[in-house]
Amino acid sequence: MRRLAISTLAILVLAVGAAAAAEEAPASPKGKPALVVMDIQNAYLPMMDDDGKEQALRYVNYAISKFRERGLPVIVVYHTDPDRGPAPGSEGFEFPAEIRIADGDARVVKNRPSAFVGTELETILRDQGCDTVFLVGLSAVGCVLRTYFDAERLEFRTFMIEGALLSHDAELTRAVEAITGAVRIDSLEYMLLNAPR
Repeated sequence: MRRLAISTLAILVLAVGAAAAAEEAPASPKGKPALVVMDIQNAYLPMMDDDGKEQALRYVNYAISKFRERGLPVIVVYHTDPDRGPAPGSEGFEFPAEIRIADGDARVVKNRPSAFVGTELETILRDQGCDTVFLVGLSAVGCVLRTYFDAERLEFRTFMIEGALLSHDAELTRAVEAITGAVRIDSLEYMLLNAPR
């Protein structure tokens, strides 16, 4: 039943996403972009499909490095449930050491699927003059997708980065990438070339 619901959601999102993707091909951001790195926490990473996991983590680090090279914001998002955890400060709450987050990165802790609901993410982005959001992390079919749609609703120019997303099912991850017109990792440097800092 759950698989049927996910498939139905994917088809619905595909129809909406296909129409949006047909409107405009990815281009350089109009304004200042930020990278939002979502939920790559020790508690959740083992739940993700192993197919493509190693590549996805490399792509996440590549995206982080490109934003850092340009002096652009990297925002790290953590998920916790008040009842089920993982508790902030616990090993499960933290990102694995291989993900190159830095002490100076803005941090957001969320309790809902969307990183915009009940958090200061929108304020952080607006205060830094960002009007464009690039999303990487997990889960592509859950929290990242909800954040993607909320970012668009809030009128941010929004992109997912192909290959830098994970979910419990690699096939569904690829479907989300197709639905949202995710940008290729080799296009990222070009897209950031003239972005204001």
